[in-house]
Amino acid sequence: GTAHAATHAESAMECGVAADMAVVAHSLAREQIQRPKADAIMVRIYDVSESDRGKELLRDITDAAYGAQEQAGASAGGTASSQEFAEALYTTCMKRGGDMDTILGRRS
Repeated sequence: GTAHAATHAESAMECGVAADMAVVAHSLAREQIQRPKADAIMVRIYDVSESDRGKELLRDITDAAYGAQEQAGASAGGTASSQEFAEALYTTCMKRGGDMDTILGRRS
């Protein structure tokens, strides 16, 4: 498969929603909630069932949160706090016009 960029936010409000999603996803990852259950929780909190872009953004953020925890080893205390993760995502989103690839990465 080819790599593609993460979903881009289209407004400052979407950057804020993405940051909020990041807090929740990172918190679920830190608590070592199993990914299928975390996905179900995220979908319930953020009603994205009617939006392909919303679903993709939710998946990108959850992938990044869980990936960061796996890399750091959640049993060793995990990565930065959920707030720091969200702030980094929001700042990047705002400075780069909705582009969050540096935080969320590219998927194959």
